[in-house]
Amino acid sequence: MSTIVAISTPIVNGGIGIIRMSGKNCFNILEKVFIPKKKQDIKDIPGYTMKYGYIVDLKTKEKIDEVLVSFFKEPKSYTTENMCEINSHGGIIVEQRILEQCLLAGANMAEPGEFTKRAFLNGRIDLSQAEGIIDLINAKSSQEAKASFKQLEGSLSKKIKEIREELLNIMADIEASIDYPEYDEVPEITNQKTTKQLEKIEKKLLKLENSFNSGKVLKEGIRTVILGKPNAGKSSLLNAILNEERAIVSQIEGTTRDTIEEMIQIQGIPLKLIDTAGIRNTKDEIEKIGVDKALKLCNEADMILSIFDNTKDLEEQDLKILNVIKDKNAIILLNKIDEKDKHLEENKKIKEANKPVIKISAKTKEGIETLYEQILKMFKLNEIEINNSELITNVRHKNQIRKSIDMLKEAKKGIKLNMPIDVIAISIKQALEELSIITGENVSEDIINSIFSKFCLGK
Repeated sequence: MSTIVAISTPIVNGGIGIIRMSGKNCFNILEKVFIPKKKQDIKDIPGYTMKYGYIVDLKTKEKIDEVLVSFFKEPKSYTTENMCEINSHGGIIVEQRILEQCLLAGANMAEPGEFTKRAFLNGRIDLSQAEGIIDLINAKSSQEAKASFKQLEGSLSKKIKEIREELLNIMADIEASIDYPEYDEVPEITNQKTTKQLEKIEKKLLKLENSFNSGKVLKEGIRTVILGKPNAGKSSLLNAILNEERAIVSQIEGTTRDTIEEMIQIQGIPLKLIDTAGIRNTKDEIEKIGVDKALKLCNEADMILSIFDNTKDLEEQDLKILNVIKDKNAIILLNKIDEKDKHLEENKKIKEANKPVIKISAKTKEGIETLYEQILKMFKLNEIEINNSELITNVRHKNQIRKSIDMLKEAKKGIKLNMPIDVIAISIKQALEELSIITGENVSEDIINSIFSKFCLGK
């Protein structure tokens, strides 16, 4: 493979910049552009050390920047190849000039994710660990980062490996019974034993698949729509949760016409808040578009915070909102308890909605903590045990686990119908192959390229 180079830090002015290079000729190329302050043959510099010196222009030998260069020698590096990282000052022009000199000296520009791709192709990490890296980089919450790091460490790989070994043991028994039928146990006993083993494995896979519900919340957040009629306090609620004046608050109805979206964290869980236009009948075309958009978003939301003005009796638009949330995940918020209390929680229509009811003041933030507790309870977020169990956060992994479960069901069905053992073995073998796609032992080049194309340059 060729020697590749890329800027690994963001292309902005900063304290330091890192230009990363990896490949067989890494040190030969570096030698052309790097002059150590203390003269030493670069090939003699041991791995896991840093050298101070200068990057120079390849042709003129003019000094470009003073740098620290980290050395990593094969196979003990991120890619398992010879690697170096040039730590320069963080100016955009400086970094680009250093990159240019490395390219002129013989390196090739790295593609997005190519360093991590080489780590995978060279066997240092498997495909699910590589995906853990990109998830860790893109993590939007502390809990997602924690789950991604576990995957990077290989926790999911280890679990998949254990399950595959159990399936391989079953396959070994089947192969033995095909090759030496005279030594086989009574077929009925063998079938019962295999069925029990398959059910045990299926249970483990189902547990992994079901963890995706929690994993999806960690990765994508809870898409939360704030719904209410004009002046019920939607924008005030958004501001109270964000602890900033993000939305305009006014006594004039119809202030919010389009959606306002913000991300926050509740105990490490991302919450995507969407403030919407007040629900009412209006002749204003722009406001009408906003109302229609709000109602559409309710159908796509994971949760609706339906807010009502607790200083007034329920009106027609309030009843319309109660109808919208009828079959959805929703919490009813009775706002403005700091002003007046109409005790809407006793209202027949509110009770019939059969949703959690919380009395709040968006103005004083009274009841906001109770709201957080209810959200955690509703999505069972306090039950997510990242440290003690595997959590599937990647839809690709979830789909492969589902395909493997389906194949195990086919195998059990074949046993029940007394189908030939070699036919049953086909389904079990397919289940094995579906799991191997998760870790990359059996995966197409298209999938590999698709995964690494999501990485940034220099990673």
